Amino acid sequence: MNSQNGAVLVDVLSRHRDALLEDWLNQHLAIALRRGLTTEGEMREQFRNFLSSFIDALQKSDTLDAGRPEWEPVRTFLADMSAHRARQGFTPVETATFVFSMKQPLYTRLRDDLGHDPAQLADMSWAVNLLLDALGLYTTEVFQRSREAIIARQQEELLELSTPVVRLWEGILALPLIGTLDSARTQVVMESLLQKIVETGAGIAIIDITGVPTVDTLVAQHLLKTVAAARLMGADCLISGIRPQIAQTIVHLGVDLTNVTTKSTLADAFVIALQRSGSSVTIASHKD
Repeated sequence: MNSQNGAVLVDVLSRHRDALLEDWLNQHLAIALRRGLTTEGEMREQFRNFLSSFIDALQKSDTLDAGRPEWEPVRTFLADMSAHRARQGFTPVETATFVFSMKQPLYTRLRDDLGHDPAQLADMSWAVNLLLDALGLYTTEVFQRSREAIIARQQEELLELSTPVVRLWEGILALPLIGTLDSARTQVVMESLLQKIVETGAGIAIIDITGVPTVDTLVAQHLLKTVAAARLMGADCLISGIRPQIAQTIVHLGVDLTNVTTKSTLADAFVIALQRSGSSVTIASHKD
């Protein structure tokens, strides 16, 4: 597309800006408002800002190539908008429609102004179509990356929430584990436990696996790594929640836990921890 056609497109957009914005917004607004994801005011602001950026890029560029440096502000705007919409709960299709829905009102204005020159109208329409397709697909790509980042962050937060380190007694910590223990979660478990050991100066940590459904070789190795890391920090580790079937599995797998104190329940492990710390709990008698 040559610079003369670019100037014509800028002229068409500038003269029909208000009408084009209204038609464009009407097509897209129903999608957003129906699901309560945003407000009409926010939508109008997004459309106005995009159109201003779009016209500015047209004035600075002699081609409708979305990958050119002149179109960087437009790409930046769409990237920010796509990331924002990902957080709001829009779908990739709804986000891409922000760009694609501009086609119909823009084609209408081009036809009204260039209908007397079919060749120029066809050339202009094809060039605009390719540009808007490229920008629309770009929003989908950015949206997907944003969603993946959000999901990864949520998974990290869930991992942190699912591995709470509890202070049971002076110098005694407990780490109750629930669910599958994989490599990623083991790292979080280890970091949480070691950080708490540093913060409290605890000398004993109880890792309770009552809520871990199965123990295989990999899970056992993860537990041993956590125990070893805690020992390097000066804390002794006990493992509780060793049910009969888990004990049989560990023996069958040939996992060596001889250097680790294990108990069937957290309560039993807590008694051992108290003994090692030199503390004891007595039941006070009530006198009439």
